[in-house]
Amino acid sequence: MQVHHILKSKATDAVVTVKTGTTLSDVAKILAEKRIGTVVVSNDGETAEGILSERDIVRELGNRGATCLTDTVDTYMTSKLVTCSRTDDADHILSQMTDGRFRHMPVIEDGKLVGLITIGDVVKARLTELAMERNALEGMIMGH
Repeated sequence: MQVHHILKSKATDAVVTVKTGTTLSDVAKILAEKRIGTVVVSNDGETAEGILSERDIVRELGNRGATCLTDTVDTYMTSKLVTCSRTDDADHILSQMTDGRFRHMPVIEDGKLVGLITIGDVVKARLTELAMERNALEGMIMGH
C-alpha cells in the first residue's frame, strides 16, 4: 500500500499549520481544540519548515515549567524533517516512524506540503489490507 491510499482514507486531507513566531501556548490551544497531536510549521501554508508535537511541548513543560509557553515554535520545532511522498510504501514509512520514534510525517510533493500521515493512519491501513487478504484467502479455501 502506498501513502496516497492512506491519504484517501483519511477524513480530511487538511494539514494544520502555524507560522514561526507562534507561541507554544497558542499551539497547545490549537492541538486541544482540534484534537490532534502535531502542527506543521509553515509560513506560507505550502512549505514545511518544521514540525511540533504535543510531546515536544510536554517535554519542555517538564524541563522548564509553564514559563516555556510564551516561547515560540521556532525554538522547539524539529526542523530536520523526515518526510515522504504519495508514492512511498506504507511498510517503509511505518519502519521509519518506528525506528525514529516519531508519530507524524509530512507528505511532500515538488517541495509542497500535500498531507500528513500518522503512525495510526499507517497501522489502520495495514490492518485493513491484512483483513482483505485474509478474506480473500478464506474465500479461496472455501471455494467462493
